[in-house]
Amino acid sequence: MSHTLLDLLKLNGADQVNGLIEEVRTVAPEVTIIPARTIRGTSYPVAVRSGLPTVGFRAANAGQDPSKSRFTTRNVETFILDGRIEVDKAVANGYEDGPDALIALEARAFTQAAILTIGSQTFYGDATASKGFFGLRKLATEMGSLIEDAGGTSAGTGSSAYLISAGNQGVQYVYGNNTSLNLSAIREGDATDADGKRFSAFIADMTGRVGLQCVNKHAVAILKDLTEDSGKGLTDAKVLDLLRKAPVGANFTHLILSPRSAFQLAISRSITPNQKAEAMTGLVNGFPTESCGIPIIVTNSITDTEALT
Repeated sequence: MSHTLLDLLKLNGADQVNGLIEEVRTVAPEVTIIPARTIRGTSYPVAVRSGLPTVGFRAANAGQDPSKSRFTTRNVETFILDGRIEVDKAVANGYEDGPDALIALEARAFTQAAILTIGSQTFYGDATASKGFFGLRKLATEMGSLIEDAGGTSAGTGSSAYLISAGNQGVQYVYGNNTSLNLSAIREGDATDADGKRFSAFIADMTGRVGLQCVNKHAVAILKDLTEDSGKGLTDAKVLDLLRKAPVGANFTHLILSPRSAFQLAISRSITPNQKAEAMTGLVNGFPTESCGIPIIVTNSITDTEALT
């Protein structure tokens, strides 16, 4: 069974960060739903079979040319994710609920920022942060994964939906140096203001090395250019068409999309008043929970302002 970030935090004894992530996990749920693993170092190579040997029928007393599998080596790398908490000691000591409460308040904000950063990087990669890991769109393009165009034309209203196969052989997060996200102990030290002047502060660091593994081109399929144009939003038919074009046995585990795409999918099922009640069953917080039998993850990490391509 695959672990998630929350599982890793529990296994590593990072109770402080684990509790914080439990509170803010809804902002980018993919980060705590997609499986994760730790590695001893900061990167590792993966051998990917890119071609099968040739097998065929032959006539009696006729030979067959020898053949073999073809392999491609891809490297999975983790990148430093870091945030520094600095709380003015005088301000913290004057906080009504005490300095620990103010520092905890800041720690929650940093945890939410970390989750949002990883979530956005998952899809947009170096377009979000050039010093972070490649996102699914770039990885899918480089590997030659299935990417279909929904045909939207309204500039500034583009979005994408991602079918992924989550797991060790598909899409998963990777955390380097045998750990995940760590919040250091609070310490006292000097902080610096905008003019370079120092003041006493309570200081802590949230640090980790994070990467994204997707080395199997059949572990991701993308429907891009979903827009607000009539007929260009997400529907079950579009999901089914994407599945039709993917290899049989791709075993997609999740469909990840933006709230607007989830809304489009929900209302596309409400064709007539008699069908409306049936179409709206199986919703959580107003959003569909599956399409074509595949569980849905609704996330704010996918925007509705993508450039059309």
